[in-house]
Order: sequence, then C-alpha cells, then structure tokens
Amino acid sequence: MTTTRHLLACSTAAFALFASGAALAQTNVVPEPAPATDPAVAPSVDQDASAPQDIIVTGLRASLERAQAIKKNSTSVVEAVSAEDIGKLPQSSVADSLGRLAGLAGERRSGRISGISVRGFREDFVGTTLNGRELIGIGDNRGVEYDLYPAEIVGSAVVYKTPDAGLTAMGVGGTVDIRTVRPLERKRALIVNGSVEQNGQPSRNPDFSNRGYRVALSFSDKFANDTIGVALTAATTSSPVQNQFSSVWGYDDGAITSGPNAGKDVVSGYEAAARSRVLKRNTIAGVLQWRPDEKFTATADALYIDFSDKGISRGFIEQLPVASNGSGVLGSSGNLVTSARTTGYNSVLRSDPLDKQGKLFVVGGNFDYAATSNLDLTLDVSHSESSKNDTRGESYSGLGRAGLKSQGPNTIRQWNYTDRGLMFSNNSQSFDNYGVVKLAGPQSWGGSLAPITELDTPAARAAGIGFAQAQDGFVNSALFDEFLNAARLQANYRFDDSVLKSISVALRYSDHKKSKTNQGFFLTAQTYPSDGPIPENARRGVADLGWAGLGNVVAYDALGLINSDFYRRWDAGALEPDRLGDTYAIREKVWQPSIKADFEVTTDAVRMFGNVGVQALITDQRGTGFTSLVGPNLRVQATPIADGAKYTRVLPSMNLNFDLGNGHTVRFAASKVVSRPRIDFLNPGSSVKFRNNVAEVTSTDPARGPWLSTGGNARLRPYEANQLDLSYEFYFAPDGFVSASGFYKKLVNWNIQSSTIRDYRQFYIPGYHQAVSSDGQTVYTPATFLGVDTTYRGGLRGEVKGIELQGSFPLRILTGALDGFGLTGAAALTDGGLDNGQDIPGLSARVFQGTAYFEKYGFSARVSANSRSKWVSEDRGGSNTIAPLNRSGQTLVDAQIGYDFAGTDIRYLKGLRVSLQAMNLTNARDTYSDSETGLFLRNEQFGRNFMLNLTYAIF
Repeated sequence: MTTTRHLLACSTAAFALFASGAALAQTNVVPEPAPATDPAVAPSVDQDASAPQDIIVTGLRASLERAQAIKKNSTSVVEAVSAEDIGKLPQSSVADSLGRLAGLAGERRSGRISGISVRGFREDFVGTTLNGRELIGIGDNRGVEYDLYPAEIVGSAVVYKTPDAGLTAMGVGGTVDIRTVRPLERKRALIVNGSVEQNGQPSRNPDFSNRGYRVALSFSDKFANDTIGVALTAATTSSPVQNQFSSVWGYDDGAITSGPNAGKDVVSGYEAAARSRVLKRNTIAGVLQWRPDEKFTATADALYIDFSDKGISRGFIEQLPVASNGSGVLGSSGNLVTSARTTGYNSVLRSDPLDKQGKLFVVGGNFDYAATSNLDLTLDVSHSESSKNDTRGESYSGLGRAGLKSQGPNTIRQWNYTDRGLMFSNNSQSFDNYGVVKLAGPQSWGGSLAPITELDTPAARAAGIGFAQAQDGFVNSALFDEFLNAARLQANYRFDDSVLKSISVALRYSDHKKSKTNQGFFLTAQTYPSDGPIPENARRGVADLGWAGLGNVVAYDALGLINSDFYRRWDAGALEPDRLGDTYAIREKVWQPSIKADFEVTTDAVRMFGNVGVQALITDQRGTGFTSLVGPNLRVQATPIADGAKYTRVLPSMNLNFDLGNGHTVRFAASKVVSRPRIDFLNPGSSVKFRNNVAEVTSTDPARGPWLSTGGNARLRPYEANQLDLSYEFYFAPDGFVSASGFYKKLVNWNIQSSTIRDYRQFYIPGYHQAVSSDGQTVYTPATFLGVDTTYRGGLRGEVKGIELQGSFPLRILTGALDGFGLTGAAALTDGGLDNGQDIPGLSARVFQGTAYFEKYGFSARVSANSRSKWVSEDRGGSNTIAPLNRSGQTLVDAQIGYDFAGTDIRYLKGLRVSLQAMNLTNARDTYSDSETGLFLRNEQFGRNFMLNLTYAIF
C-alpha cells in the first residue's frame, strides 16, 4: 500500500504541475488518436495513418507506416501491427503477427504460434480486448488462444505495455487490443482470399493428409449517404499438422546398482508416436454502423468462431528396464547412460485420438452521443460466451492381453540417446501385422477398476486375470463453458484552450463465469477376458515410426471404436477422486469505476502530453467444487464445497510524453497493474488420489510415491505489480524509427503452487491401495504412507526488469538505389524471477526478431527470424490437469515472396495479389528439458510449412 500511495501522490503532483502551465498551452497541435480504452474511441487503422494523403503507399510498407503511426501518436508505450486493407495482415493469424513485435514472444503449440508472452509474462497474465472490450477465450484458463483469430477479421492490433485508467482489461504483462474494421472509416471493398497449404513433412498416418486450405470473403461498404456502414467477413480454414513426437518419462539413478555404471542416470521409460491433426475453423464477423448526424453514432459488431481440432497419435509407450548390474549398458557419457539394451517389456501400442471442439460468440453494441460541443456520452454493452469439449482417447493394443498365457513375448530393444530423442534398433518384435497385434491392454493398468464387479467373471477367474488386466483404453474429456456480460457508461468532457484537454469518467460492470467438468471413462473391450484382432472395418493400414527406428505399426480408427459399442465404459468420476476434485465453477462480479485526465502543454522547446488517472477493481469472486476421495465401498465420495472472497484494488496510472521535435519523443510511465487469479487456482475443491503403478507404489520417496492430494484456493487475490517505464523514440521517416525502452516491474503479490508432505494413513484401504505386476502374479502394497499435498497460496514477491531495442530502416534513406529495401529488428533482454527462485511463466531472457524485405514494382519479398531463449510453459497433463513444462530456446525462420498486379495494364488482374509463404524454413524442433539437469524430456518435430495465397479485390 505504501507504493500505491506514492504512485497516487506522484500522479496528483504531476497533474497539478501540468495544470499550472495552462498559459503555455497552444491549441494548434496535431490531435493524437485516442487509445483503445473503450470501444467508442478505438481508432480504425485508417484514422491512424499519418502518411501524406497525396501519396499512395501499399503493401508491407503501408502496414509498417500505419503501425508506426499508432505507436508514435499513442499516449502510452505501445507496439502495433496493422493491415493495409481488409484481410491483408502480414501473417495468417493474429498470433503470427503479434509474435513479431518488440517485447513480445510467440509460443508454438502443436505446430502453430498460439500463445503470446508480453515482457516475459505468458498470456494468462496479459489482458486481451476486442475493440476495447474484455475478451474471453476458448482455452483452459484466462489466456486467449490468439491463433483462433484469422487475419481477415483484423484491422490492427495494439499492445499496451503501459496502461491508462480507461483500459477495460489489464494484465501484469500488458494488454492486447484486437481491432476489427469500422466501415464508415473505410473505403468500400470486396475481397476474396484463398490459400492452399502443405506440410513439408509427410503424414506418417495413412488416414490424415498433409495438405490444407483457407478461403475468406471480406466486404465493406457505406450506404444512405454514408450514414450506414456494413462490414462482413466469412472465413474457413483447414490446416494440417504433422508431428514426430518423442519423450522420456524421466531418469533413474537407482536402476543400475552394481558395476562401473552404478548410480548413473538411465532413461526409465519413453513414448514415441507419429501424430497427425487438422484444425478446422469457421469464422463469421460483422460490423454495422449508423451515424445519422455528427452527434450520434451506433455500432453493433459480432464475431462467431466454430472450430475443431482432430487428430491421432500412434506409437509406443513403455518402460526401458536395464539389468541392475549394468550388463546391458552399451555407452555412457559422464553420469548419463547414452546407449543400452533393455531386458524386455511387453510393449503397449497406443492409438490415441484427439477430438477438440469449441465455439466462441461475441456481440456488442456501442452508442456514442455528443450531448454538447464538449461533452460526449458513451454506452457500451456486450455479451460473450464460449464452450469447448476437449476429448483425448487412448486405445491399447499389443501382443495380447496382460496375464493371459497366450500373450506374446516381451520386446527387447537397443536405444541410443540423441538430442532429438531416443533412436531404436535391433527390436525383437514387430507390430505391423494385423494377424499378430491384439486389441487389448498388454499391461496391468486397471487397478482403479477394483470396484467393478462385472469384471469378476468365471471366465476371467479361469484365465487367471481380473480387474487389473481389464483396462484396454481410456477417454479423457474436459468440458469448459464460459460467459461474460458487461456494460460500461462513460462521460468525456473536453476543455477549450487549456492544458487539461479532457476528463473521462466511466463505470463498468461485468459478470463472468467459467466452469470445468472433468470427465473420464475406463474402457474394456467386449472381448474381455480374452483378446482379439482389430476389427477389419477399423483397419487403416500402417503408421510410420521408422524415423525413430521403430518401423511400421498397425493403424486403426481408434476414435470410431471408442464411439461405438466395441468398448464398455466405466465412469472414472465414480472411481478416481481427482475427476470431481477438478470439476468446478468460478464466478466473478466486478465493478470498475475510473477517472482519467488527458493533458497537453506546448512550449517553444517541447510538447508535453499524456494522461493521469485511477481505476478501481471492486471484485466479488466465488467458486464451487467438490472435496473428493475414495470411500470404504471403493467408490468416490464427493462433498460439494463453496468459497470465495471480496476485495478492492486501486490502480493509479500516469503516462507522460515529451515531444522534443524533429521526430524525437521521450516517454515515462508509472502504474500499478494486476492480473486476476488463474481460474484453475480458484477451484475450492480438492481430492486424495492413489496412483497404482508398480514404480510409484514401491517407491519410498514421498515425492515419487503413490499418494497425492491437490486442492485450490478460492480466496486468492490478484497478481500485482508496480511498474516504471522509460523510453526514447526517434522517427526519421514515415516507415522508419529507432527506439530504446527500459522497464521495471516490482511483483508485490504472486500466486504459486505450494507443496507439503503429509501422512495418508487414514485413507488407506487394504486390498485396494496396491499395485499388480503385468503378469498378474505379484501384488505390491504401498512402501510409504507419506505423500505430497499441493494447494495454492499468494504473497510471493519478485521482480522483472528489461531493456527493449527496436528499429525500422527503409534503406532508401541511404541511397535511392536501395528504394524498396528495408530492415526491421528488435531485441528484448529481460531478467527477473520470484523471491523463492522460481521462474516467471513465459519469461525468456533473450528475444530477438528481424526482418529483411523488398517491395517495389509490384514485387515483394520478406525473410523473418524470431528467436527466444528457454522459458517455462505448461501443457495438459494426466487426468486433464495442467502441468508446467520447461521449454528450450528456439529460432523460427519464415519467408514470403509475392506479386501485386495493381500496376498491370490488364484490367481484370489489377485486384490480384499472389504470394508464397514458407514457415519454419530451418525445420526447428520444439524441445523440452529438465530444469535442473538440462537433459532431454520431450521433442516434437513439425517440419516446414508452405502456403500459396491468392487475394483478389473485386472493388
């Protein structure tokens, strides 16, 4: 609170200082475009253009000029990307474009840039707005999945690194405002956009293609003497991804107990799979404007996105046991075994389908009325809703059901450790023969099925198997539903001939709810207790794992079998407590009053302009969930629970800018910023879980043992930071500038996962809390009753500081011979962390971006590179939960060439533009590593991607 009072005092003093200089103010300065503090004042791209009106600039140079004008004229420290016209953003999605801005870093997920970090904070800590309104996503948390927004619906995007009091959504990292077109500020247009796409990496699965497409139609026009404007965009996309996936479970320094390699780290298990998926996205966006006179403007806009992401993963998941005396070791380096031959394991051939489907609908209305020549009144109302069903299936096959005498032999493999994962050779078994591979679980993974009496049949007893051998697959389904209703009323009063230019007073109310239902089902094939062949109508050929040295494997329609009656389903929610423990609903009701004063004073030497203000967040957050555990009847017992908190945060902000003339500008900003707690952290529920794998049940280490409990905290307060910014900018051409910025963020509250060791003896059920060997002959009881208990708490502190350098250089300023050539580049050096030594999620210490381009006589060419050092990310883990991951640094290189026929003498070609893009030219991989040892944990290789695009402007 001391820091907050200091910031408020500084803001008040600064405002008084500027007000006292009213006599120095002049009124003949160029008006600045207002920032997107609310939908009424979010400027269109055309309004931001500063190029002389008698010079027509098109293409990439036009985009650079418009984006530079937004940056130059803003009262905050911002970065921007702009489309020259409807559907002409430089990249194919908002995520691609944002990831190239200074201080931002894109994160590739499943082969596409989806997440965005701003100044070292991933998207969960970044506010996102659409035309100034808070935007919800279709993700698991607060973060927006930026790749869902096609370039065709976007006019510009502005990233606020320093806030002002009028922003409707704020984040510790910053705020991203995505702006759609406003037809009354646009020339009429009808544009058709079509693309064909191909992965350079072939599909390793026979039932998926490596080719895709994108088609879009954009229309904008004005009617009724330019009092009505209409803009419509429809787009459809089918985008494939191919992934050569490999990972290891971890490293065991206790597997080899004697010999020269005793105590060395050896890979304990692995997964290798050929993954194919296709994203299909249908988007409709529309804007209707009505301006009957200069006093009143009504704007209605809507956005609808329907997407599906379907795929398949086919490969092996198995342990890699080695002889305890180290006799199977073939090579080592330091303390790491780099090559070995296993003692054998009955391989599990996994066919895991992915079926993710979601919808997003956003609608809003904005009404702007000029009550007097100085007073504007604005009412903005909006409704957003989204839903997502993320289903991930598992279907097991191999050389027969675990425990049956007819089960085939263990697989013996030789492996070598490489920076791309494990490479295998000399495999003792093959899995490409439908006459050999059986559709049943080769391992005894069904410990949780103990309560299912239907599995205890005479045939099963006669075969010597039971519930532990009855799991033949699994289905994970996470269902998310979310809505946000908001209304904002604003009054803006402009002063004449005063240093105080305007005062805006606003009140916003929002009602937000997000819920998650965690579902799961154990699968048992109808052939149980026997096994059987893969049905002929489900066979699809073979999948290629030769890139990992594992040859071909049978490929079948796992999703079709799961959705049919081939498997019996057992509700995991009744058997596993962490399902209901991770089922919750979070509701937030927020009042958001704000006041902001814009000022401007001009002397002979400098023009000072900016704003000072304060915003309050008055929040009532409530969560509902379940406390869940397994009872004496071996079924889940769940008790509903509700909890929450009320709090108020006061957020002062000041943006002070000095226009020194001749293109030189210095900016200083001070503010307090917050990000509301993560949705999953606010779950008030908890669960006590027992993991019945042999390795965990027999471990004496509580951190690696079978006992685990997790719970959330509905009383968490926001992430909070006090920040200072200082920047220098020099604009020497409409498309040329250099800038240097420094920032400091003092984190005064950060929420983290907290773990302690507890005793679980009170939950122990003899005969249930145990593990069974793969042959069904050995039963293991827990080696310890101690385990990990995790929850979430706030109060942690830290800091993040950084320097950002960037520039845009049209080379014509050196010599006319280089007209058309240009360079853009940026570097962000960021340092920071939490006081307990943890890293900030999304922070890369070094981020570099560079682009070289040529554009003249209709021809265009561009080469771009984006590089970031290692960072902490997250991914969907077991039982539909989110788990942190350490990602290694990577560099992505893209290129594009094109031709614009606008200068041709052929009339019907004048609206045509053709381009060819190549993404990930260096075939960079996504690599994940252990944070302490740096050893490889996961590798994904997506290959290059190529896209041929044709854009035709009918008018």
